[in-house]
Amino acid sequence: MIKVGDTLPQATLMEFSEVEGNGCSIGPNPVPVATATAGKTIALFALPGAFTPTCSAKHVPGYLEKFSELKAAGIDEIWCVSVNDAFVMGAWARDLKTDGKVRMLGDGDAAFTKATGLTLDLTGKGMGLRSNRYSMLVKDGKVTSLNIEAPGKFEVSDAATMLAQAKA
Repeated sequence: MIKVGDTLPQATLMEFSEVEGNGCSIGPNPVPVATATAGKTIALFALPGAFTPTCSAKHVPGYLEKFSELKAAGIDEIWCVSVNDAFVMGAWARDLKTDGKVRMLGDGDAAFTKATGLTLDLTGKGMGLRSNRYSMLVKDGKVTSLNIEAPGKFEVSDAATMLAQAKA
């Protein structure tokens, strides 16, 4: 399992873009993790699935609410990662109005999630292999803090915890 001090795994996440610009075409675009984190401070949080109750009502909204404070604390980008395809993440981004604040990144085949060792098997609940709920502060591709939730909990991966770590 990934730990503080480790470099993020070599993986490519996918992001849905509704408008063309900055070298991105309309539709799903690859986001190579190593390239996208180079020289940046990223608040990355992951969750079991798009449109799920805790994720939609608390996790993503908390990061949207704390956006300005996180930026002021030195966060360059906020990433939400989920084992969903880019189209689902794009629809969820529209629904939650995350544009320009939280990058909604799909890990459709769970390659990134598997490489971090932070998988959550929800096969018995009809959801298959998903991501555990966690957050991490990443500086130049290296994990500087990691907050992994216990099963069914939402206590340490929230935006307030990330903000306190970013300010430390």
